[in-house]
Amino acid sequence: MEYKILNKIDYPLDLRKLKIAELKLLSEELRHKLIDVVSKTGGHLGAGLGVIELTIALHHIFDTPTDKLIWDVGHQSYPHKILTGRKDQIQTIRQKGGLYGFVKRNESKYDTFGTAHSSTSISAGLGIKIAKEIKKDTSKVICVIGDGALSAGMAYEALNNAGALNKQVIVILNDNDMSIDKPVGAMSSYLSKLMSSNSYSNIRWIIKKISNKFPKVFAKTLYKAEEFSKGIVSGGTLFEELGFFYLGPIDGHNLDHLIPVLKNINNNNFDKPIFLHVITKKGKGYKHAEEANDKFHGVNKFDVITGSPLSKSNSKSYSEIFGETLSQEAKKDNTIVAITAAMASGTGLNIFAQNHPKRFFDVGIAEQHAVTMSAGLATEGMKPFAAIYSTFLQRAYDQIIHDVAIQKLPVRFAIDRAGQVGADGATHAGSFDIAYLSCLPNFIVMAAGDEQELIKMIKTSILIDDRPSSFRFPRGSGVGLDIKKEFLPIEIGKGRVLQEGNSIALINFGARLGACQDCTNALNSKGYTISLIDARFAKPMDTKLLDDLLNNHEFILTIEEGSIGGFSSIVLDYIHNKRSKKNSSVVQNLIFPDKFIDHNTPENQYKEIGMDAKSIENKILSMIDPKEVDLKIIRNL
Repeated sequence: MEYKILNKIDYPLDLRKLKIAELKLLSEELRHKLIDVVSKTGGHLGAGLGVIELTIALHHIFDTPTDKLIWDVGHQSYPHKILTGRKDQIQTIRQKGGLYGFVKRNESKYDTFGTAHSSTSISAGLGIKIAKEIKKDTSKVICVIGDGALSAGMAYEALNNAGALNKQVIVILNDNDMSIDKPVGAMSSYLSKLMSSNSYSNIRWIIKKISNKFPKVFAKTLYKAEEFSKGIVSGGTLFEELGFFYLGPIDGHNLDHLIPVLKNINNNNFDKPIFLHVITKKGKGYKHAEEANDKFHGVNKFDVITGSPLSKSNSKSYSEIFGETLSQEAKKDNTIVAITAAMASGTGLNIFAQNHPKRFFDVGIAEQHAVTMSAGLATEGMKPFAAIYSTFLQRAYDQIIHDVAIQKLPVRFAIDRAGQVGADGATHAGSFDIAYLSCLPNFIVMAAGDEQELIKMIKTSILIDDRPSSFRFPRGSGVGLDIKKEFLPIEIGKGRVLQEGNSIALINFGARLGACQDCTNALNSKGYTISLIDARFAKPMDTKLLDDLLNNHEFILTIEEGSIGGFSSIVLDYIHNKRSKKNSSVVQNLIFPDKFIDHNTPENQYKEIGMDAKSIENKILSMIDPKEVDLKIIRNL
């Protein structure tokens, strides 16, 4: 496709010179550009396709970056990136050294606030607006939030505070009836009801028509009449009760509607915050995305004509294995229930939901609620499995401590996306859960070295009925499953010895097990005999096994996919503070470095932080025989 208009657009200033007819052509070109790019790079497509017209309209009307535009979550920001000076870099998105897949402040002055987790935009926008008022700055603050993000309590806290403070933030609800999975809860039903309120829409249409015929003084009176009419028809919207002036719903793909409404909002000083309800369609303009269950929310590289992925792994992912195993166990135990926070397909619980719909609960983007609801289920003798990504579980840490750990309730935490996650980068990496769970009293903390171990840990956690437990597993697939094997629960706090050696012991905790095995094989071929241990448990730790290793090995290296304060810290605490026998072994640790790791492929990320097989090998050699290792490599470890 020839980009006649898009080729002329480098920044929003260029966009503001165009007429509506040209903006419509631009929307077609931008949609085509986005499909073409993401088909080659992979990434978040559906959300961006749904906000093409809205993005164009916002940058056309508002004086960005002086006016501050905040995109909630960031899935929907690809068109924004193209129109704000990054058009020639968009093909690098989610690749090493390229554009980030979410909004990132140090990437562009048009990226007002970093948004990769959900439901933060209104809070950030309110803070920015307050700061601007203090500085006598009258520029606008616009927050674009999706209907899925409105299921999070933080969004309501912000709406409530903005209404109470009467700050003139502009909140735009991008309502596409679709988050990552189908939105759930009362808010979804409520928005649908607003959309279908014909009587309300008709009254608004009549008032709009009449107000165009009269001077402004009459229009102001009609504005008050409109407020009154809303009360008659619906009793006022929830957003009005929170102190906002509610506008909508309007068609988010019709520039003839969007431009005048946004222009009026920009040109008039309202005496309260604005809430504009915009209806869009996720995946708009690309048939395969529109018809897909997930609307092409997040995709790998695909064929534009067929919509089919260019490559697909034949191995089941850890998430799929988790979902299948838990579903099978639930057939034997009707007290097993599954809870997730808007990530049913991401965590594999869509499989559980199909087989046990009455025991599956998707609470929306509400991790805090998910955890405490799980605690409530546990008090009644149910066996709740809360399946949440590591990075999102952080949002519910207070609830984990107070509602689960202190009360010693047997909630089972299935922690998906443990470790580095590739193109989604630092905001989605599972870096801290080992540390923030291992420090809690009453907790059992496990990590699966491979898919077989994951199944065993699921079965083990079902039997733990006197305290909370967790098991973590990575994104993607591993070595695969031996379907002939029977997988049984494992003894609490018991590690396993995969290879016995002398002098050197490598203790793995988590999914670096495959890299550790490759490392030991390489060292074996060089004449070194390595003891390879899969710790399985960070808490309770297998101190008997650790004692044996310390008594019989001169060098010990631990490795885990997490930050300082996790498994290695527990090992060192035992050695230096709890073990009666003085230690003579050299003990070192491989953990995540004290920095956030930029987006890349997972393989390159682990290589960067020294956790690939070759780097582990070089680390061990640097401990026992520095002459065998290139000094440049040692310095980088």
